[in-house]
Amino acid sequence: MSGSGRAAPAGTDTAGKGHQSEERSWGGSCSPPQCCVGGGGGAMAAGQGRAAELRVFRSLRGKICDAKNLVPYSGPNKMRDCFCTINLDQEEVFRTQVVEKSLSPYFGEDFYFEIPRIFQCLSFYIYDKSVLQKDFRIGKVAIKKEDLCRYAGKEKWYLLQPVDSNSEVQGKVHLEFRLNELITDNGSVCQQLVVQIKECHGLPLINGQNCDPYATVSLVGPSRNDQKKTKVKKKTSNPQFNETFYFEVTRSSSYTKKSQFQVEEEDIEKLEVRVDLWNNGNLIQDVFLGEIKVPVKVLRNDSFQAWYLLQPRENGNKSSKTDELGSLRLNICYTEDCVLPSEDYTSLRNLLLKSPDVQPISSSAACILGEVCQDKYDVVLPLVRLLLHHQKLVPFVTGVAELDLKDTQEANTIFRGNTLATRCVDEMMKIVGKHYLKVTLKPILDEICESPKPCEIDPIKLREGDNVEINKENLRYYVDKVFNTIVQSSISCPTLMCDVFYALRHLAANRFPNDPHVQYSAVSSFVFLRFFAVAVVSPHTFHLRPHHPDAQTSRTLTLISKTIQTLGSWGSLSKSKISSFKETFMCEFFKTFQEEKFTEAVKKFLDDVSSTESREPSGMSESVTLKEGEMYKRAQGRTLIGKKNFKRRWFHLTSKELTYHKQQDKDPLYVIPIKNILAVEKLEESSFNKKNMFQVIHVEKTLYIQANNCVEANEWREALCRVTRCNQRRLSVYHPSAFLNGSWLCCKATLENTVGCTPCTAGVPADIQIEIDGDREMERIYSLFAISMPKLQKMEETCESTAVYQGPQKEPDDCSNFNIEDSVATFHTLQQIIAIVEKLRESHDKYQKTRSSSAKYGSEENPIVGKGS
Repeated sequence: MSGSGRAAPAGTDTAGKGHQSEERSWGGSCSPPQCCVGGGGGAMAAGQGRAAELRVFRSLRGKICDAKNLVPYSGPNKMRDCFCTINLDQEEVFRTQVVEKSLSPYFGEDFYFEIPRIFQCLSFYIYDKSVLQKDFRIGKVAIKKEDLCRYAGKEKWYLLQPVDSNSEVQGKVHLEFRLNELITDNGSVCQQLVVQIKECHGLPLINGQNCDPYATVSLVGPSRNDQKKTKVKKKTSNPQFNETFYFEVTRSSSYTKKSQFQVEEEDIEKLEVRVDLWNNGNLIQDVFLGEIKVPVKVLRNDSFQAWYLLQPRENGNKSSKTDELGSLRLNICYTEDCVLPSEDYTSLRNLLLKSPDVQPISSSAACILGEVCQDKYDVVLPLVRLLLHHQKLVPFVTGVAELDLKDTQEANTIFRGNTLATRCVDEMMKIVGKHYLKVTLKPILDEICESPKPCEIDPIKLREGDNVEINKENLRYYVDKVFNTIVQSSISCPTLMCDVFYALRHLAANRFPNDPHVQYSAVSSFVFLRFFAVAVVSPHTFHLRPHHPDAQTSRTLTLISKTIQTLGSWGSLSKSKISSFKETFMCEFFKTFQEEKFTEAVKKFLDDVSSTESREPSGMSESVTLKEGEMYKRAQGRTLIGKKNFKRRWFHLTSKELTYHKQQDKDPLYVIPIKNILAVEKLEESSFNKKNMFQVIHVEKTLYIQANNCVEANEWREALCRVTRCNQRRLSVYHPSAFLNGSWLCCKATLENTVGCTPCTAGVPADIQIEIDGDREMERIYSLFAISMPKLQKMEETCESTAVYQGPQKEPDDCSNFNIEDSVATFHTLQQIIAIVEKLRESHDKYQKTRSSSAKYGSEENPIVGKGS
């Protein structure tokens, strides 16, 4: 980060300069936001007045694609075993699997997470995995937070930069400065600089643990370097120093000038205060954590205190070559949503929710949103979640699907394009069918990925020693298992999916009344081609597997997916269809499925999932894995030398219970039924001097857990909160700290069973499968309309001219080639949209002004970007 180096008093109104704010974390829906369209001019924190009602959410999605031209290994084997991590500042929050023996590794891993804390920099590190030594960091891609909005979800190659410990910094420091006049024994006056270092927040973890920080405070000039040092604070990322240091400024004036005292510019032109933060290495070298520099000349005779963001050293990375480390291809989309109070969205919400009833539906606000936005994906995500939240999705999908069918001339192309209708159904299946997929496919996909059998049947791709007949048997075994699992799963299909499939089936039958198969192909084109087959080939995308599968397993999944697609396509098992396959080996393999039982099984399954009979999916009563992974837990019974220790355990959360195990494949050491969990809350870091802790309060005893990073801690809390939200005995208050040494650290109560002292986190609607923040979706939709305002106005002009003049049309351009079915109805809707968006823009501006007057530059929420590299 660059900065002017000029300090500003905490009371100076300089809003908008590198503002960062605290915010609540979001419960989130199942799918990520897709566009960087934060509304109303950036982040605003809950503050004073109306701003207290504002909520700010940050999230990140994207894909780590691949790397190329990495630096070869120095040994005889030039290849490397590489993996990539994502870091918020210096905290690792995501890691890919290792790709072995490659200098151009393909990772292909999607990521999405809510960002639960303030951060300065997003970094991607490429590592070379080492068995015996510490993993070697080959290079990094680092993007400052304020630059993230430039990347709108497009794939791009980034040059790797060298990794330099002097540039790896995070956190902020609270300082107070004062210039005093002192009268010496001989009566002359000298200047004294007083520097108090109060505290730091957000220092990085060192080797996964809290650091042992200390600070050096220096007065530096051309001919001087007076340095003083604080005490070391043990095991904390938020040290409280509260130490004061005094420095004499060399120039002095006579006592007679005291009343007109003014530090002379030439005396201090080159003097500056430098504060360096270090981690005490004890027997090894101390680690640099960051610095700030404040020129003494800006202090004058003022006294003020302020927060400063720590900066890297000025010489960090400058001498290193950056063109020899290789490149990393990334797709990054950072979203910052500033959500207004719910009542501000009432008009736009009502207009959107009327969309299914508008005639023609192409004149509705929802369809106009799809028309003016270049990327349908941006539109579909918030729109589907909003309509789901208000039970309006089925009639809307029915309306836009009917619109699609008007332009469909052949039955065999039904619902094959990427239209608003097909995208809406795709997104609905991802959200509503998430649980369904886990119940149906996860067990068999785990078997395929963890104990893969060779399945290659292409003679050209066979490895030496492979037996194609054995491979065919293996592939047939997997296909049979996946196929039978799918066609026997209809009772678990969510009711909402069945309702949508029922509507699509009857629309297709009405459009092509002479084709008896079209009612089935209309449903199979979604449930087989766009749902099950895609989940099989990309299980990591649907959260069925933690990582992108390796090359051999990926090939196996591709072959299974191709087969399932064909088996699921109604009427595709005829000889004419099979002979049309490009690959001869696939034609031969598919001949083994030319049996009536497969066709009948597909037909029965499609009949069942497009039925209108009301049901609750039986999968909801089955135990299904919701989340699992390694974390640390505090021992609940045993002690180590009188002190309870932390142990790494494998945690497993299902819809029925939370368990932890010594290792992933071992029997559980402890089981907590979901119904017995009373609350899930954060735990204050001061309890055990450990970051990223939370507590699971249950009927027996509170379980204290430490996650590996802030994102993981947030995800575990959210998952546990969702699955326990309907529990009858949920607590209303809790203790935010631990009970240690005979008292609660938070309220000092001495009885362990004392009622809590802090209100529990407010809940949201109790819906385990679909949890949607409707106001957040409204903010995204408003933002999409706001950035599309020129197109809305152009569309309005087009409607006006079409309604009045039906002569030859102008040559279409990017803004005028609109699909307008009814110009009068569309014009009326556009007028309402434009008026509502303008009013919402005014609301955002009002909140921005309130925020600007409350969060001063130099406050903890809006720290000064100090002088740095």
